[in-house]
Amino acid sequence: MSRVVLAGADEDLALRVKQATEGDVHVLPPGRLPSDLARLFEQLLDGELPDVLLVGPHAPAEEVLGLASRLDVQSPGITVVLMADPSPDMWRAAMRAGIRDLLPPDADVEEIAAAVERAGRAAAGRRRVLRPASETDRYAGRVITVASPKGGVGKTTVSTNLAIGLTEAAPQSTVLVDLDVQFGDVASALGLAPEYTLPDAVHGPAAQDTMVLKTFLTQHPSGLFAVCGAESPAAGDTVSADDVTRLLASLAREFRYVVVDTAPGLSEQTLAALDRASDVVMLSSMDVPGVRGLRKELDVLRELAMIPAGRHVVMNFADPKGGLTVRDVETTIGTGVDVVLPRSATVPPSTNQGVPILSSGGRRDPMVRELRRLVARFSATPLMSSGRYRAKHRASS
Repeated sequence: MSRVVLAGADEDLALRVKQATEGDVHVLPPGRLPSDLARLFEQLLDGELPDVLLVGPHAPAEEVLGLASRLDVQSPGITVVLMADPSPDMWRAAMRAGIRDLLPPDADVEEIAAAVERAGRAAAGRRRVLRPASETDRYAGRVITVASPKGGVGKTTVSTNLAIGLTEAAPQSTVLVDLDVQFGDVASALGLAPEYTLPDAVHGPAAQDTMVLKTFLTQHPSGLFAVCGAESPAAGDTVSADDVTRLLASLAREFRYVVVDTAPGLSEQTLAALDRASDVVMLSSMDVPGVRGLRKELDVLRELAMIPAGRHVVMNFADPKGGLTVRDVETTIGTGVDVVLPRSATVPPSTNQGVPILSSGGRRDPMVRELRRLVARFSATPLMSSGRYRAKHRASS
């Protein structure tokens, strides 16, 4: 049974929720919502964070959305469910804030029970992939697959900068895999001259021994490790989906973060990376062909049940003069946009010099600021509230 906390509810709703959860719910006292995770923790009598935060219609929408946005970064292992008028505008606002479900205020006991069950499963899935490294002697790393239906949308730029940002947060604990098996250019984007490449990492002794595999990695001056792309398309074609699965499983045992830069579309190698992923960054350029392609790819992945618990939608090349708004995109793809990367004049020189923008860009650069927002979605660690919570967390994992 998931641990549920209820806020912003009157007596009638509290009764329905108690019936739906068989009484296993903590009801916060009336008043303002806690503004962040620390204040939420202070209001819980037994010092244990919830799996599900259910917010009723008596909480101001602005406060709910603000709290949900903060929890989405501070503690993604808590799933927020909002009871409010399920209008299209509210759905869009809720998705942008990281709220996972929306229920009408008059939902009956069965509807509430079903929503709580869905939210509990989502929370458990995210907590399994968000286990802090200090809780285990070996990593159970997050595999973050960056995917897009089209080429030319900046996958390698996003992948390399995400990996660099995670390396800053966790030195020596991040590896970047170039899975564009035919035309990967991670090495160029990072200014590397690798001795070994992807085929070397999946064939021969490196495929049999993790210690040997680590000697086949290329290290960037930042401390990031990389599996660079094949030297030729013919060499890349020797890498199978099974090779990818084994490689990512091995790396996830050794690194906290495994970032995977994929080829455009849904090749067998990309599907293998998505199947192994704890998180997927769905990337598109902010134009009509890109957004339509992203919608089709999301539809396919939903049908295949291959969208992991950690899903992050990123729009690149955003331009206020382009004619598309974030709301237009969200309406088309049927889900929220998490990060919007602006078109930036600093990216081409960064790419040409082989120096990621997070290593060279100024803090005030809008592109740098948004890339760091993306990094924060992964590097922020859930707050551990007590030894009892940690024991429960280990047991559920």
